[in-house]
Amino acid sequence: MHVLTKQPNIKKRFLEIRKHTESICVSLEKDDFSVQPVAFVSPPKWHLGHTTWFFEQFVLSIYKEGYTLFSDDFAFYFNSYYNSLGDRILRVNRGNMTRPTIDEVLKYRTYVNAHLSEFLSNDVAQEILDSVEIGLQHEQQHQELLMYDIKYIFGNQPAFPTLETDSCLKPEKENGFVDIKEGVYDIGHKEDTFCFDNELGLHKVYLQECKISKNLVTNGDYLEFIEAGGYNNFNLWHADGWDWVQNNKIQAPLYWHKVKDTWKQYTLKGLRILDLNLPVSHVSFYEAWAFAEWKGMRLPTEFEWEIASRNLNYGQLWEWTNSAYLPYPNYQKAEGALGEYNGKFMINTMVMRGASIATPKHHSRPTYRNFFTPETRWQFSGIRLAK
Repeated sequence: MHVLTKQPNIKKRFLEIRKHTESICVSLEKDDFSVQPVAFVSPPKWHLGHTTWFFEQFVLSIYKEGYTLFSDDFAFYFNSYYNSLGDRILRVNRGNMTRPTIDEVLKYRTYVNAHLSEFLSNDVAQEILDSVEIGLQHEQQHQELLMYDIKYIFGNQPAFPTLETDSCLKPEKENGFVDIKEGVYDIGHKEDTFCFDNELGLHKVYLQECKISKNLVTNGDYLEFIEAGGYNNFNLWHADGWDWVQNNKIQAPLYWHKVKDTWKQYTLKGLRILDLNLPVSHVSFYEAWAFAEWKGMRLPTEFEWEIASRNLNYGQLWEWTNSAYLPYPNYQKAEGALGEYNGKFMINTMVMRGASIATPKHHSRPTYRNFFTPETRWQFSGIRLAK
């Protein structure tokens, strides 16, 4: 991670961010907190516990003298993928935990909040502030993941529950393309502000002349692809993508349902008739690439996207790029457990750029490198074309 600036209001930010995580769960009943319908979805209860364990593990247990763990067992329950920190429950089994209860997890959050808030009331070293800042950025990432997981839990129930949120997609108003001139450009984070280590390694990249659409692909555009037989034409797909379509019988984006010859889409506001003017969402990299092939265009690279971003009105959906998630030149993995945060995932994943309606405020920047495996589509993902 990369933290340079001291945060004078970090205690206030800490309490606000922690409160926001819980506010995302306001629409949930107790029965909703432990559900894990598939392996890649984590129960909301687990997110609440994991983000709390992160502060306890990386701040309080290291820096606060005399701190007593809330529970000796919680590291096993709420560690995610930090091998250097010991054993943990398998990801696929997170939904099998009825204990600790959601009430116990909320007490855990209150306990850690009180201790860290008290700790931050005093003067603390920059090293500690940096660790707290990483924890806040980490929690904001989980706030977005929490939205993904709640939507998947709700969207796969026959009642199609709604989530109390102001986050919703809107039609895009821009037209035309952003022109990128041939040349050499600087890529990577260069400001004196927070960024993750995968954004570091400022370097130069040569780009050919190209154009990037100002608009995201719409539901209407994508419906034309479906009706033209896009899911049945192997010529449009990567070999892996075609296998994924065939093996999983994919015929439309996630959350699309054809009901009596009418396409409907599950949104955070419930099941609604498909709005053709909204950006198409919840598509995999495979689908994004196939659609671009069908249009006679392509997906932008992450470098083209970064340069074009200053002229793009992005932020509704994370946007697939045609770039593999790889380290920048001179990438250095952090020491210790935090070194497992990004580097070990730089294989078999594709970069997404931008932000989405589920992204917390002030948690996006042009150099932010999100990454997912190519078949995933439960995240708020969309398509921007280039040529």
